[in-house]
Amino acid sequence: MAQKAIKTSVFTWEGTNRQGAKLKGELSGVSPALVKAQLRKQGVNPQKVRKKSVSLFSAGKKIKPMDIALFTRQMATMMKAGVPLLQSFDIIGEGFDNPNMRKLVDDLKQEVAAGNSFATALRKKPQYFDDLYCNLVDSGEQSGSLETLLDRVATYKEKTEALKAKIKKAMNYPIAVVLVAIIVSAILLIKVVPQFQDVFANFGAELPAFTLMVIGLSEALQAWWHVVLLVMFGAAYAFKTAHGKSERFRNGFDRFLLKIPVVGDILYKSAVARFARTLATTFAAGVPLVDALDSVAGATGNVVFRNATMKVKADVSSGMQLNFSMRTTGTFPSMAIQMTAIGEESGSLDEMLAKVATFYEDEVDNMVDGLTALMEPMIMAVLGVLVGGLIIAMYLPIFQLGAVV
Repeated sequence: MAQKAIKTSVFTWEGTNRQGAKLKGELSGVSPALVKAQLRKQGVNPQKVRKKSVSLFSAGKKIKPMDIALFTRQMATMMKAGVPLLQSFDIIGEGFDNPNMRKLVDDLKQEVAAGNSFATALRKKPQYFDDLYCNLVDSGEQSGSLETLLDRVATYKEKTEALKAKIKKAMNYPIAVVLVAIIVSAILLIKVVPQFQDVFANFGAELPAFTLMVIGLSEALQAWWHVVLLVMFGAAYAFKTAHGKSERFRNGFDRFLLKIPVVGDILYKSAVARFARTLATTFAAGVPLVDALDSVAGATGNVVFRNATMKVKADVSSGMQLNFSMRTTGTFPSMAIQMTAIGEESGSLDEMLAKVATFYEDEVDNMVDGLTALMEPMIMAVLGVLVGGLIIAMYLPIFQLGAVV
């Protein structure tokens, strides 16, 4: 029966080796006395051992998905090198600067040291390790091929996180254009236009319609800026609340995203890539196809593909071939369907799916790079139109006055 895990802390120490050279470092342990004993076993004469204090900023540093991907890759490397599991935790934990990540690794070590399996220890941290991750590690432990499965999980995590980063990059650029346009316009309307308005008051002539429109917009923004801000924040809060609580809203929003020009195409191809990558990883690990599709449904990141995957699962459960079921959904591209069919016929489904994933990951990469290159001049064009339009509106009366004179 597994014992209860012992809580440990990180201690800083100073001491000397057998030659009298001064040494210092950090070590995890239950108490200063046990840390000193551990140091003596390593040939170090400890002089000072203190519990490491955690700074205010580092204490709040979150564990990011890329931290988990790095941890997985390092664990796979340690296992391949033949390093014992508990020692691997020590080596990897000391390499992280993030104290929360170090604590996570140490917690896993204590669970394993208490007699639990690695997969069981991971399942006690569901906020960092999902069912797919835990199931693959469990499969590796059961089959005696943990290093192979960890390598596959590491590759999977690295690929999926890289893909997510590209999607965020693609989504952030349009948002950046809109925000920059709003900020620049607001500054010009609130700070610059009123200066010209005072000058125009002394003209005693009728102003052009374009100038009057800009002045009216400036006056409205100066009078109601707090209402505008309140509406913007209210809309953002309402969107966040609806997206978090309403499944119907999330489903509709996911469908809407796929219809956006360029961005929708990127999201579509990224969902295909995640579908193929997840299914390839789980199937290669020996997970039955029907069970693997459960994990795939949650990993696609889009309700359209989630629903399609669940339909595929139901069809496959009733005996239908995977490629035929994918075709009936009308969601998957023909290239992915054809590669899946080849994989099923040749008995190399995981290899074909991995190739599909790589192809669409490269497609997403190229499209994001293209979008980035397109957005840079677009930002300049938008700012040019806004600034240029406002400048023309302000100088138009001056030009007309000069023409009259």
